[in-house]
Amino acid sequence: MRLVKTSALIAALLALAIPLSGCVAGPTMGKSQSTPTGETVAAQLTPFYSQVLKWAPCHESFQCATAKAPLDWSNPAKKSIDLALIRSSTSGTRLGSLLVNPGGPGGSGYDFVRDSLDYAVSAKLQKHYDIVGFDPRGVNRSTAVKCYPAKEMDNFLFDLPTQPEDSDAYIAELTASSAAFGKACAANTGDLLGFVDTVSAARDLDLLRATLGDRKLNYLGFSYGTFLGATYAGLYPKNTGRLVLDGAVDPATSDFEVTKTQAVGFESALRAYLTDCVASKTCPFPGTVNDSMAGIARLLAQLDTTPLRATDGRQLGRATMFTAIVFPLYSKDNWPYLTKLFTSVLAGKADTALTLADNYYSRSASGTYSDNSTEAFVAINCLDYSTDANIPLMRAQAAELAKAAPVFGPALDFGQTGCASWPYKSTRERAPIAASGSGPIIVVGTTNDPATPYIWAQNLAKELQNGHLVTFKGEGHTAYNKSNSCVNDAVDNYFISGTVPAADPLC
Repeated sequence: MRLVKTSALIAALLALAIPLSGCVAGPTMGKSQSTPTGETVAAQLTPFYSQVLKWAPCHESFQCATAKAPLDWSNPAKKSIDLALIRSSTSGTRLGSLLVNPGGPGGSGYDFVRDSLDYAVSAKLQKHYDIVGFDPRGVNRSTAVKCYPAKEMDNFLFDLPTQPEDSDAYIAELTASSAAFGKACAANTGDLLGFVDTVSAARDLDLLRATLGDRKLNYLGFSYGTFLGATYAGLYPKNTGRLVLDGAVDPATSDFEVTKTQAVGFESALRAYLTDCVASKTCPFPGTVNDSMAGIARLLAQLDTTPLRATDGRQLGRATMFTAIVFPLYSKDNWPYLTKLFTSVLAGKADTALTLADNYYSRSASGTYSDNSTEAFVAINCLDYSTDANIPLMRAQAAELAKAAPVFGPALDFGQTGCASWPYKSTRERAPIAASGSGPIIVVGTTNDPATPYIWAQNLAKELQNGHLVTFKGEGHTAYNKSNSCVNDAVDNYFISGTVPAADPLC
């Protein structure tokens, strides 16, 4: 599946670009044990909803705990899984817990809070909420999806196709590679692989809410985390407290439309970068923005037939170069690394591109992977999206992609092969979520967000019965706590006082 990761964490943790912010939490004042709400639930769910979380010191001034959740929510007594949590407790006037999800799917909320607390939430929110990061089912420290060891993961991500681009043999090769990956995931993960869908994760959220002792869920979701939050609101509208969904995913958008809209979105962001670049003396592209866009398209096509070799022996082809380009596009602050990338590749050097791709995939220079975000990304998406790998249809869609996004479209074609042979069928049909009867839900959208284009935020705000759009006019993926005071104030005021903007503030 060639969807692009949609994660606020990607922008925050670009190791070569920006140092982590907010690595030290405030004083830990929370109780060592939680007090569950004690609400009445089905008998089979009572052991889960009534469990007491035992918080222990971890990572300097944080606290960590593990919750149990049913593997299969339709048969909760059969087997359980672990959910890893981390907490920064408030020492101020406590309003409850605020659960945070950075996106992905596959992003670690545990790492997000531990490594970048001040990036995740403002100091104002830290004074009023216990900030709780969690790894959703299938992710990282929770009971996790496991597929390939590091070397085989390298082969899966970086090996170049051996067949001519877009030929039937090429499609068959992609399909076979994805089928082998899925088979390994099934063998190494077990039954969990069939239960990492977002609906199950949203049910886990309600369990966490109750075990933390909150009658209503307060939640901040970035990127894919907006899909998780909207799914929760659709399932439990009466349990929604204050929800903010930043960098929205439209739950009604199909697999192909997601790919197409992202391709167009990343090209728009690339064009914005080039507009800035061509005005500088260090820009590696001569001529106009249009000339530069055409030059990048030629570069990608050239790498497809004549890859560059990095010093570690890996080859840089079109797919990996695409990853290296889109990674810095998540944040305007990282645009200088695009200049460095293009300058080095045009000089025939591949190392910078591979380093950027490695950061995207959480791969170290030694070839190890620090998390399972890529494996979880594929596994969750294959359950959340239904795909049609009919070859004539894929060819027609490839032509549509190339027309809509001439630079990036060809790097994303035939993505349906990723889930064509997945061991478990999709469990969800894409449809709008109204969450009728919920409390107010703020949806934040950035006008030139490349990964979750603005139209998705507009759509979600309209689909939700009680959705309220907050627009940031600017660049980059997600806006809260990384754009301007207008956005920050709208979100903070809502979480602290419940105040919803009377109209879109158009920040």
